[in-house]
Amino acid sequence: MNDAPTPSPRYDFRAAEPRWQAEWDSRACFAVPDVPPPGARKYYVLEMFPYPSGKIHMGHVRNYTLGDVVARYKRARGHLVMHPMGWDAFGLPAENAARERGVHPAQWTYANIANMRDELKRMGLSLEWAREFATCDPEYYGQQQRLFLDFWKAGLVERKESWVNWDPVDGTVLANEQVIDGRGWRSGALVEKKKLSQWFLAITKFAPDLLDALGTLDRWPDRVKLMQSNWIGRSEGARLRFALAEPVGDMTDVEVFTTRPDTLFGMSFLAVAAEHPLAAAAAAANAQAAAFVAECRRMGTSEAAIEQAEKKGFDTGFRVKHPFTGAEYPVWIANFVLMEYGTGAIFGCPAHDQRDLDFARKYGLSVTPVVLPHGADAAAFQVADTAFTEDGTAFNSGFLDGLPVAQAKRAAIDALEKGGNGQGVVNWRLRDWGVSRQRYWGCPIPVIHCDACGAVPVPAEQLPVRLPDDVDFSKPGNPLDHHPTWKHVDCPSCGKPARRETDTCDTFVDSSWYFARFCSPRAEVPVTREAVDAWLPVDQYIGGIEHAILHLLYSRFFSRAMKATGHLAVEEPFAGLFTQGMVQHESYKGADGRWLYPEEVEFATAADGTRSATVKGTNEAVTIGRVEAMSKSKRNTVDPGAIIAKYGADTARWFILSDNPPERDMEWTESGVAGAYRFTQRIFRMVEAALPALPPPGAAPEAEGRALRRATHRTIAAVTEALETFAFNVAVARLYEFANAIEAAKDAPGGARREALEMLARLSAPMMPHLAEEAWSLLRPGDAALVAQLPWPEADAELLVAETVTLAVQVLGKLRATIEVPAGASEETIFAAAEAEENVQRALGGKPIRKRIHVPGRVVNLVV
Repeated sequence: MNDAPTPSPRYDFRAAEPRWQAEWDSRACFAVPDVPPPGARKYYVLEMFPYPSGKIHMGHVRNYTLGDVVARYKRARGHLVMHPMGWDAFGLPAENAARERGVHPAQWTYANIANMRDELKRMGLSLEWAREFATCDPEYYGQQQRLFLDFWKAGLVERKESWVNWDPVDGTVLANEQVIDGRGWRSGALVEKKKLSQWFLAITKFAPDLLDALGTLDRWPDRVKLMQSNWIGRSEGARLRFALAEPVGDMTDVEVFTTRPDTLFGMSFLAVAAEHPLAAAAAAANAQAAAFVAECRRMGTSEAAIEQAEKKGFDTGFRVKHPFTGAEYPVWIANFVLMEYGTGAIFGCPAHDQRDLDFARKYGLSVTPVVLPHGADAAAFQVADTAFTEDGTAFNSGFLDGLPVAQAKRAAIDALEKGGNGQGVVNWRLRDWGVSRQRYWGCPIPVIHCDACGAVPVPAEQLPVRLPDDVDFSKPGNPLDHHPTWKHVDCPSCGKPARRETDTCDTFVDSSWYFARFCSPRAEVPVTREAVDAWLPVDQYIGGIEHAILHLLYSRFFSRAMKATGHLAVEEPFAGLFTQGMVQHESYKGADGRWLYPEEVEFATAADGTRSATVKGTNEAVTIGRVEAMSKSKRNTVDPGAIIAKYGADTARWFILSDNPPERDMEWTESGVAGAYRFTQRIFRMVEAALPALPPPGAAPEAEGRALRRATHRTIAAVTEALETFAFNVAVARLYEFANAIEAAKDAPGGARREALEMLARLSAPMMPHLAEEAWSLLRPGDAALVAQLPWPEADAELLVAETVTLAVQVLGKLRATIEVPAGASEETIFAAAEAEENVQRALGGKPIRKRIHVPGRVVNLVV
């Protein structure tokens, strides 16, 4: 960052911004009731709430500025706007801070919240802070516990055993995404696959509806809907049984789900997951099998990890029989088969699945093509290193030969059902949501375990189940497990000694219903029906594309579960969704390979425009890297607090809106911020300089000022259209043009100039609210209303109609001139003006005009 001193401004943002923020607060400009009054047009704007890491970053600045523009604009358009803020405050970072710094998670979290709240308030966001809560507040998570128990009573909660990624050092379950190269993302320990009893939310009960309802979300990005559709993963196929050639223990067959029953005749092996009972039987009898199973359990189970890993297998020695031919095929344990998908077993058809083909080539298994490409020769067609996965016709497939793929699938399913070996089914990729986490800093699951009564819900009068404050982080694992007293309670059912559930909720649970709690944040029940029925769904939700699947899908599930338990009337929580792009910056690396912050670097520009950089205060050369998303790891971040302190909040807001369409990534540059700052000063100087010559407020604009008035009202219409369509960068561009037009209209009379400057203040208010108020206070001294309270200006339709039209003039199809004629001028007038142009006369060369062509509003063509 350039440390050159900022010139003394005419507009003192350091004094103005806190002053106007205080004025908005004192007038409660952004407060709304829990239940809107009759006839109110409600509008609920919500940005994804932040994790309290301690400091806001530029991603926050962009996200919350976008939401604030929407909120301020909709408020001016006459809507009753709810725009709340809270904190997604539970999670492992706070617990890690407790271990590493010796500070309690609550102390660390609330200190971070206080700091980030101050930083967000400096941005001038039109937030209703009275609705603020943190998910770690007992008043919030206690109501979440009530929801959990209501879901349990409704059959939407289940406790069952499942395979999990277990970090033996941290002593906790890891999500697939937290397993990196087979190791825990934080501890670095080799991850184990472990079978644990876990609490699950029954999201699969809503799978068909969650998929079908995506078609109703017409204000969601298509790519988000596609990502959710793929995640839910509806597929039609067959569930079939392969008989074991010899029983294995009490197992006589293996069940498989396939979407391609038409390729059964191309089978060359059957593969099972490392957690499958057949794998366990092989491991019990064979040390090499046991070692391979252990290796598989150390591997990440995310799809990305599986796709990138080398495909490995172990031949168990077991054999299965083909359901149609009776031929026997080997059973392998494979590292790319997951127990949690399908049945934990697949049949391999290498010719038509790339993963199966790679596996077969590695281990010398047969490859038999059974789908013939359209127009191919059956006698010559072979599969080499690339599987054929397109449409075609069945061949080498007995009774399926000659059938198109779709018909072959149906015929294969019919044959399986007739032979009693399987049936056609619909399968879902989506799995129930395991919410158990073995950590302290999370919402306690409100269950008591009794040896006599089993799992018993905590009575409602004992909620919230609060986290104990006196916990010990010196031992590995979950502090709730080894707390001396907290988990020991009496059973609410029989009174015998029992123990609390020590798992806490996945933090995605906390963020799956917060939007509903904001409607009545102080209620002594999870939600007040009158409030949520009035405010939901959220009209505009704004956040990053990285939350396109899990958070948004879980929130959609929660709304349905809350409707099923009587808490809500809506199923879709977010009517409109906008996903903003990333904020990017150059990266810088020192000679020793260390990453440098922008403020550690200074630049020089050679005569030929080439840039170079050195470490500030030294001659050490710095490599200027590519522009990429800001990240702590590469230190290419910019501190919003420093930007606001140097340039003001309005400058930061204006620049972050100006660069690109908000759905695209944007580059943060010092020169761009400085340019935005100069514009704020320019606006203030324009207003200040014009004041002595302006007529009193309310004076009618003069007829002589029609040209400036036309620019004013065209800008009103253009900015309105841009804000309605989220084209915020276009709104910024139109306001730049408008400022230029005002300055160029030096001879415009005072009334038209006053109207233009007042409209400039009001139109820029959603983007630069402090400057708008400051300019308005100069233009309207003593006016009781703030810009934040004014209605949105309306364009005069009569002033939007063009008075002149610019036409291109061509001779024999070549452009020779442009002319400006009155709108609605006759063709006789238009042709006369065109032919009078000097360049046109020169092109005509005295030749007679044989034909005159006029395309209204566009062109005149003269043919000689």
